[in-house]
Amino acid sequence: SKKETRLWKYYKPTGKLTTNYDPLGRKTIFEDLPKNLPRVITVGRLDFNSEGLLLLTNSGILARYLELPENSLARKYLVKIKGNINIQKLKNLEKGITIKGIKYKSIKVSILKKNKDSARIEMRLMEGKNREIRKIINFLGWKINKLQRISYGPIQLNKLKKDEVEEININKYFKKI
Repeated sequence: SKKETRLWKYYKPTGKLTTNYDPLGRKTIFEDLPKNLPRVITVGRLDFNSEGLLLLTNSGILARYLELPENSLARKYLVKIKGNINIQKLKNLEKGITIKGIKYKSIKVSILKKNKDSARIEMRLMEGKNREIRKIINFLGWKINKLQRISYGPIQLNKLKKDEVEEININKYFKKI
């Protein structure tokens, strides 16, 4: 019998790796997932110091579908940054940016709040390259204080609490898979 494809949303806290095994013995998300969950894989990853929405599924096919840039699933992040924030530099990210020979595609930035030496922004990107936001913000000369993914495609973090897992009705969001 074909196993039913299932999908969950999970609020990954900071201080955990999105990996099955860490040679350095750091905590991974898999150690603390509910015991009644079947074997799951993550859709993309969130780095050790990042938090927020991580999708989990029991299907490699669904995971690949959700990760492919051509399926145009926007990822949205709330980012708290410190430094002398230049709004124009943030707006310019919409044109894309190249850092050390790596091209990063367009990122839409909304400024939610700006003070003299810090800002809260929302960043929307279509493909998340490895540590993309951190690399870009550091390249611009600022520091990230908090990086939280708040949505992945149509799926929102909403009121989910840290370490909480909630099953998602796939048919509600993804008709064509």
